[in-house]
Formats: sequence, structure tokens, C-alpha cells
Amino acid sequence: MRAPITEYALKRDLGLWSAVAIVVGTVIGSGIFIVPNTMIRNMGTPEMVFVVWVVGGLMSLCGALSYAELSAAMPGAGGEYVYLREAYGPLWSFLYGWTQMWVAKSGSIATLATAFFLYLGNFHPELKQTAGQIPLPFGLPLEISFGQILAMVLILLLGGLNYFGVKIGGNVQVLVTVCKVGLIFGVIVIGLGSGHGDVINFQTATPVSSPGVAAFFAALVAALWAYDGWNNVSMVASEIRNPQRNLPLALIGGTLAVMGIYLLANLAYFYVLPAGEVAKSDLVAADMMRKIMGQAGANGVSVAAMISIFAALNGSILTGSRVPYAMAADGLFFKAVAKVHPQFRTPGISILVLSVWSAILVLSGGYEQLFTYVIFASWILYGMTTAAVVVLRRKRPDMPRPYHTFGYPFVPIVFVLSALGLVISTLFKSPIESIRGLLIVLAGLPLYYYWAKRRAQ
Repeated sequence: MRAPITEYALKRDLGLWSAVAIVVGTVIGSGIFIVPNTMIRNMGTPEMVFVVWVVGGLMSLCGALSYAELSAAMPGAGGEYVYLREAYGPLWSFLYGWTQMWVAKSGSIATLATAFFLYLGNFHPELKQTAGQIPLPFGLPLEISFGQILAMVLILLLGGLNYFGVKIGGNVQVLVTVCKVGLIFGVIVIGLGSGHGDVINFQTATPVSSPGVAAFFAALVAALWAYDGWNNVSMVASEIRNPQRNLPLALIGGTLAVMGIYLLANLAYFYVLPAGEVAKSDLVAADMMRKIMGQAGANGVSVAAMISIFAALNGSILTGSRVPYAMAADGLFFKAVAKVHPQFRTPGISILVLSVWSAILVLSGGYEQLFTYVIFASWILYGMTTAAVVVLRRKRPDMPRPYHTFGYPFVPIVFVLSALGLVISTLFKSPIESIRGLLIVLAGLPLYYYWAKRRAQ
């Protein structure tokens, strides 16, 4: 494994609890509060919704078990970037880094920051009002809201926070993750113990437009979106103490914890609300709490969602900034991005570059569409990364492996086949968006050859 070409090394300041908080904190965002609506409309019954949650959780666990072997064997900055490079060569790792930097991770950060202030807008509607206009060419002004401005400020503030030390960012991650898990458990306990529910709700059903395999995959995509982020901790592997032990524990333990929280939350939702009400609800958790405690309960869910999104946002900036750093350390991005701050021992310029670009995407308003486009290509890369467990077992059999994937080769193969099924399903369901996303990824090819040529010289 190549060593980063930097004057100062990143510092291993993150312990086990910080690593677990990154997994749990970046996975649980706003999805658990809203996606049961999409899932019940596709599946029709609470029973089938739980089946989808379990399938999605087991898929994520198969991925986590596979990544545990890779991260323990190659605990370098960048996560998938490192694994793809070692298994398939620098071209594939560059395309992954290109996608993460300019679209996937930055688009996710922009989405989270905007969602934070959409929830805050429930308390302060003026945040949704227009703050001003920015003149664009051809007489097309860009209207911006106060919420967008504050979302940009929040991204830059968290970027600055993580600039001053990974330990600071890790401690913030632990604190807000503990708070949000506590609040979610509060929602679960109130839902199950309030006396406003009925077990008969688990036997209710709602009509579905197109039952069958396509509907199952549509519901599974929604579940996997809620599970997304379990892999982020591998991106900061070079800053985790005793990574050979702590990374597998964080990946596997964190994923299992999220799976348990999601199942309990849905148990509370469907105990209080019948299937038909969940199908009509865009904010399931808020509507459940409103039924129990009135508007005060719904407001409490908004607070829980904001804290949850805040933790996911901080974790995304903390982890995502290590990918462009790894690219630059390999000579495939601007050299300055590989610099480590001599005092704070963080990839400071990389953090700032990712934060500023994410803030620009908030202003553009086009981040959600970009993020949707690259989901198709991202799952191709996720599948390839998991397959790297098998590839590297054959390619580099002598590589030290402190952790061996449980259930090898069945577990990584299950994840790869599941990812392949999702990719094919997405391609048939949204062919135009899928092709556009693939083109966005392939647009990085000229830049790869440019940087590769510069590195050779």
C-alpha cells in the first residue's frame, strides 16, 4: 500500500466510540423519519415493510463484514479509494474519488444541510422566504432563500470545526450521535407505551400500484438509502487508533445497532398508525407523535430530525474530505489538497475544498438531481469494492488480514449480487437518469489521464 506523499502524517486520534458514532451518526439522517411512507406504498402491508427493512439491513451487514476485512488490512485514508486502487488499479479509484468529490459526497452534504433548515423552517417559516437574487448570464436571476444561506454557513462552520483537529470532529460526532439516538429511543418508547396504538394496525393494508419484483426493489432502494453511510468510517481509517480491531467492530457493531433502531422505530410507527395513514404521511414520525401528543409531539420530532441530520452532516464532512486528500497524495489531484496541517494534523485544504464545493451546490439547487443521477454508478462501485475482498484474496494472498470476512465467500458474493440486482432494476426503471449518472462518472476520464500524465512526468 502506498504511503501518502505529505510532509506531516495524519494523527490517530479517533477511538472505538468515535468510529461507532461515525457509522451510526452518518447512517441515521432523515431517512428513518420519512421512508416508511415510500416502502408501504410499494409493499402494501407492514409485514412486508419489515421484510424489506431486514433484507436491506442484512445487505448492509454483508457489505460491512466485507469492508471490515478490507479496512483492517489496508487502514489508509480514503476507504473505497484505497481498496479499488489495490484491487483494480488507479483508474477505478480515481473515478470513485471523482464521483465522491464533485457529486456523491458533496451532493449528500448539500442535501443534509438543506434538510436541516427545512425542518427548522417548521419553527421559522421566514427561512423559506427569498433573501435576494444573484444575476446570471442571459438575464436569468438566481433566487436564494435565507435557509440556503444558513445551510451554506452551517457546512462551512462544520468544515472549519473539522479543520482544527479530527479529535474535535470525532468528539462532536459522539456527542450529537448520543443525543439523537436518545431522542429516537424517546420517540420509540412514547409510541409503544402511550396507549394510543393497537396491534391490529400490523394487520392492516393499503393498495399498491404495481405489486411484484419492481415494487420490492423500489422499497428496497428506499431502505438502502436510509441505511446508506455505514461505509464512511473506512474513509478515516488512517486516523483511527488500533484500526485492525476498532474498524471491524465499528462497521459490524454500528450496522447492527442501526438495523435494531430502524426495526424498533417502525414497530412504533405501525403500532400507532395503520398502513393507510402511513401511506398518506410524508413525515411518518411527526404524524405519529402528533396523534399522541399533538403539535408539541410533532415539533419534538422536528428537533430530533435536526439533531440527526446535524450528526450525519458532521460525519459526512469528517469522512468525505479524506477522499480528495487520498487522490492528491497519489498525485491524481491538486498537490496542495494532500497537505496535512502541521499543528492540527488534518487534511485542512481537502476539508475546505469539499466544504466550499458542497456550499456552492446548495446555492445551485441542483444537488438532489445530481445525487439521484450517480446512485446508479455509485452502486456499481460499491459492488466492485466488495468484490475486492475476493479479488485481493487471489491477487495478494500474502497480505496481512487481521480480520477475515465472516461467511467468506458467501457474504461478499451476496452483497455483489444484490448490488447487481439494484443496478439492473435502476437501469430499467430510470434508464435516462442512470445513463446520465454514468456519463457524469465517465466525464472524469480525461482528468484522470491528465493527472496520470503529470504524475509520470
